[in-house]
Amino acid sequence: MTLLYKSTPERGRVWKELFAREAPKIGFRIWPDVGDPGDVRYLAVWVPTPDLIASLPNLEVLFSVGAGVDQFDLGQIPDRVQVVRMIEPLLTQGMAEYVALATLALHRNLVDYVAAQRERRWAPIELVPAAERRVSVMGLGAMGQAALEALRPFGFQLAGWSRSERSIEGVRCFAGPQLLDAFLERSDILICLLPLTPETRGILCRKTFNRLPRSAGLINAARGAHLIEQDLLAALADGQLSAAVLDVLTEEPPPGDHPFWNHPRILITPHMASNTSTEFGGRALLDNVLRHERGEEMVGVVQRELGY
Repeated sequence: MTLLYKSTPERGRVWKELFAREAPKIGFRIWPDVGDPGDVRYLAVWVPTPDLIASLPNLEVLFSVGAGVDQFDLGQIPDRVQVVRMIEPLLTQGMAEYVALATLALHRNLVDYVAAQRERRWAPIELVPAAERRVSVMGLGAMGQAALEALRPFGFQLAGWSRSERSIEGVRCFAGPQLLDAFLERSDILICLLPLTPETRGILCRKTFNRLPRSAGLINAARGAHLIEQDLLAALADGQLSAAVLDVLTEEPPPGDHPFWNHPRILITPHMASNTSTEFGGRALLDNVLRHERGEEMVGVVQRELGY
């Protein structure tokens, strides 16, 4: 049996050594060294191509080397092939850290203080107690729940919204489109950690922003396609939103003349909130392959009807 890897070569070499050391019976090949296509049962890749998948007649599992699978065209993947996304502890921890950082930046008016420093103004702003700040997370998967746990010690009023019902201690949970407006209306800081699906694409739009309290803050650390960028600019211009922290954009990196670069109310980071650790990612991949070999359920199996 063989696993074929097609992504960053440097990481692939580390993972190949891991497999050789701890699971020598499982072959590990780095594309384009495919060997006998009939031997390949596992494919680990960031963006698979239909011709690559079609060339592997005995493929059983397609692994994403990242946390998402929105880069996959699930309709082009045969039904016999299970799709699995990457779940490893540093991915989740990194996202929790980023969300805490961005939330505190908005809560403590960092955007205003950066602007004041540039203008050489000494301009303290009255503090709003954390207990009076309503912080809400869209998306209650592993990363959403970890983000809420990281925010819990600060004493914010926490809420979460997801497609299906969840129950999280200390978090007011909302579910389904029928409760989205009620969720948004109590969100002083809105954090998007949703998977990207046809239903969530463009969800950060003018309609959503208008449901938020006036001068709300926005954090998007999910996917750039969740956000309608012109709607964000308009909401910032008329004060409906006060500031935004964005780790993901429609085009990455954005062109040099993109309005986000110099916007005084937007902080952007280069899609670094959460990245797969080479060591932990390799061990997570190996663990899932061994689970599959033993006939056990793998971690991160995608429900195709949901898209994540």
